[in-house]
Amino acid sequence: MAEAIGARPGRKTRVGVVVSDKMQKTVVVEVQTTGRHPLYKKIVRRNRRFMAHDAAGEARAGDKVLIAETRPLSKEKRWRVARVLERAR
Repeated sequence: MAEAIGARPGRKTRVGVVVSDKMQKTVVVEVQTTGRHPLYKKIVRRNRRFMAHDAAGEARAGDKVLIAETRPLSKEKRWRVARVLERAR
């Protein structure tokens, strides 16, 4: 994955879609991963939701964003929005 601008090395990054921007300085990002089922070998899609810190408040619902791992910011926030990759139509 491409490194985020100003990111520290070794930090995980994920690409996902913002599904909620109703909180202040927080967005919910849904990350979809695909993998092969261990027994049946069929490709399986898995969705995982992360709460990400968005200090500038620039991400909107439907935007594709890059999130980067960071220190715990609250009970459930351990990610921050590195940058908006694609705006929602």
